[in-house]
Amino acid sequence: MKYQVVIGLEVHTQLTTNTKIFCGCSTRFGATPNSQTCPVCLGFPGALPVLNRTVVDFAIRAGLATNCSISQRSVFARKNYFYPDLPKGYQISQFDLPICLDGHLDIDVEGQRKRIGITRIHMEEDAGKLVHADLPGDDDSLVDLNRACTPLLEVVSEPDMRSPDEAIAYLKKLHQIVVYLGICDGNLEEGSFRCDANVSLMPVGSTVLGTRAELKNINSFRFIKQAIEYEMERQAEILDEGAGSSRRPASSIPTPAPPAPCAARRRRTTTATSRTRTWCRSSSTTPG
Repeated sequence: MKYQVVIGLEVHTQLTTNTKIFCGCSTRFGATPNSQTCPVCLGFPGALPVLNRTVVDFAIRAGLATNCSISQRSVFARKNYFYPDLPKGYQISQFDLPICLDGHLDIDVEGQRKRIGITRIHMEEDAGKLVHADLPGDDDSLVDLNRACTPLLEVVSEPDMRSPDEAIAYLKKLHQIVVYLGICDGNLEEGSFRCDANVSLMPVGSTVLGTRAELKNINSFRFIKQAIEYEMERQAEILDEGAGSSRRPASSIPTPAPPAPCAARRRRTTTATSRTRTWCRSSSTTPG
């Protein structure tokens, strides 16, 4: 049977502010581990988040550049889940009332123009970073919380892409926009621009979407394409055998090794969201 791939992308762009989204700690990359932290980004009891106004300005720029509607009112929410590099036990993000909605980007692939819908753009904080020891017999992991509370914009597309080439064209167009706006340095190697790819297959001619798999945290255009192509082959083999494709998140590992299954951070029964309150601090015309 012939199948049509359906692809939606969730892109995380790290913002070029001088300080974090909810505190005054530096966002400088490469500092000594755990040297750029405070009670807010460490999640100490009683510490109150104060919103960096420059993050809001950057989010509005991104929304206008991607043809989104800018919400007059947006609300932060707590996304509750356990992960070793998330000290608070929840992530401050946006859920039902994001700052930008209903945008689009036009891409060109093989001489054909296509419009890719953007569901939403929302502001959120990044988690910390786990450093896995690479020594024989040592399976310890170290936690660096310098990245915790670093400001992110998450750009969520509609599942409008129908080939890996369309996905890459969309990512490159979005990358070009955020770098041109000066809101993201676009450094893929440092993780400033990375994406989760949601991939599913359906029979050609069908309008019923298949079960999707989520490929997590990929920060290379080449690896994104390889991971999508592998996932298409994997799902086609399962469907040809008459079994349903299981929903699973997967880490991105460059081919020839396949993407490895991993634990999901979101959309599980153990994950819940609730609204949270933040305060806003003013900033000058330079990034806060």
